[in-house]
Amino acid sequence: MPASDDLPLPTPPADTGNADNPHSATRNPHSPNASLTPRPGHLYVVATPIGNLADLTDRARAILSAVDLIACEDTRTTGALIARLGLPRRELTAYHDHNETAAAEHLAAQIAAGKSVAVVSDAGTPAISDPGFRLVRACRRLGLPVVPVPGACALAAVLSASGLPTNGFLFAGFLPPKSSARAAFLEKYRDFEYTLALYESCHRVDKFVAEIAEKLGPVRVLCVAKEVTKLHETFLIGPAAEIRDRLARTSLKGEFTVLIAPEGFTL
Repeated sequence: MPASDDLPLPTPPADTGNADNPHSATRNPHSPNASLTPRPGHLYVVATPIGNLADLTDRARAILSAVDLIACEDTRTTGALIARLGLPRRELTAYHDHNETAAAEHLAAQIAAGKSVAVVSDAGTPAISDPGFRLVRACRRLGLPVVPVPGACALAAVLSASGLPTNGFLFAGFLPPKSSARAAFLEKYRDFEYTLALYESCHRVDKFVAEIAEKLGPVRVLCVAKEVTKLHETFLIGPAAEIRDRLARTSLKGEFTVLIAPEGFTL
């Protein structure tokens, strides 16, 4: 989901460091936080906001301001984000679904040669239904350090605020567009004992919820969330048939996160 500037950005506070761990901000109040400085030959997996720019962490700001190279899903989107955040301009390179295999090997070679590289997606955490996995795998194969810089993730945000069970869940990303494939998924996991979590596009979310109501029953509890962290953030939570009917009266703009509660769960 594209980021927005709903809130002003906070001024980063002064950081402290840990003499025992260069990536920790505790222990020694007089030492700089080494985790804010990119190290040569390292890959940084950096989460960016999914809507509210104030959700970018101080650590992510620091890393994106100083790495040698930023690998991004769309250079225009990331370039605009960097400009809006007021960060220094960095070298950007495209790393997306269509070039990920070849680009991963090329970027890993640059990291092996000593460059510090950050990988970002258009919004949220890379490699979570976004490009990133192949670059991380290429670095792991070469024994190169991979450092997560955590932050916004639609999956975690919706799970935490849904009220559906979070003691366990299965995340399946985006299902195939064909109705038969979605129906097969629902049948396979009909009796799954934990919450099912998926992403869905605005073009299919209403059809998918209707399929859930048909295949899993009208009283199966769902959470359908859209525009999370944005001005028009919306959570629809309740029986599948009710959510189906509410979606028919709701704007379907944006990307959606869908949670399916286990059979028998009630709010």
